[in-house]
Amino acid sequence: MDTIDAHQHFWQLERGDYGWLTPALTLLYRDFLPRDLRPLAQEAGVSRSIVVQAAPTLAETRYLLDLTRDDPTIAGVVGWVPLDDPDASSLIDEFAREPKFKGVRPMLQDLSDDGWIARSDLDRAIEALIRLGLVFDALVLTRHLPHLIPFARRHRRLRIVVDHGAKPPIEGGAAGWQPWADGVAELAALPNVFCKMSGLVTEAAIPCTDAMLEPYLAHLVEHFSAARTMWGSDWPVVDMNGGYLAWHACATRFAERLKPNERAALFGGTARACYGL
Repeated sequence: MDTIDAHQHFWQLERGDYGWLTPALTLLYRDFLPRDLRPLAQEAGVSRSIVVQAAPTLAETRYLLDLTRDDPTIAGVVGWVPLDDPDASSLIDEFAREPKFKGVRPMLQDLSDDGWIARSDLDRAIEALIRLGLVFDALVLTRHLPHLIPFARRHRRLRIVVDHGAKPPIEGGAAGWQPWADGVAELAALPNVFCKMSGLVTEAAIPCTDAMLEPYLAHLVEHFSAARTMWGSDWPVVDMNGGYLAWHACATRFAERLKPNERAALFGGTARACYGL
């Protein structure tokens, strides 16, 4: 089976455009490159991955695309484009000439305006994504869901992927469950929206356990179905709570309850279909 990690990162500190990546993040404050991921992926039986931007710059997107040229294990790149720039559609056209360019991700969680995606000056860029069959990755928290839902309804031909299950506040316990669960259910009712089962361990207490994650994983699969849910490692961020292999093992144990075709979708089929790999 062609097992795909639908969400991971590479970065090189000397590039200097990772504003969020500071020495305070001790485990993450170093270079993470394809040679570092390769042995972990091989041990987990993962054959290919989608690398996702970690800096809001065009230079970052070009850097990731450069990495793909000599690495068949990189199945695709989700990059960054200034979607509100008048030249955004031209930039998207340029990147789309690269066969492994699969989509864009504005870092919505870091923007000061939670309703940024409602802006009309994004429309030309969104239409370019639709025209080229590219994906919009949504890096959001629970508070963004009331804005993402009407955006997804307005752009029904746009494939949207919710990163990290919309980052449920797992560590906070029951208090944050209902707003997140209700928002996810409403979003999942839209057939153009997909979801990544990724990034959840870093929202949980340390050490993370299967019991902490189980209700959140079950809720995502129940509402999106395996056909619109894809597993991602969120490596190397996952190293902050357990690491790549521990999270892959946890997800594998959860998936034992699913039918074989559903497991195949979760660990590769959905990513292939959604991103056109």
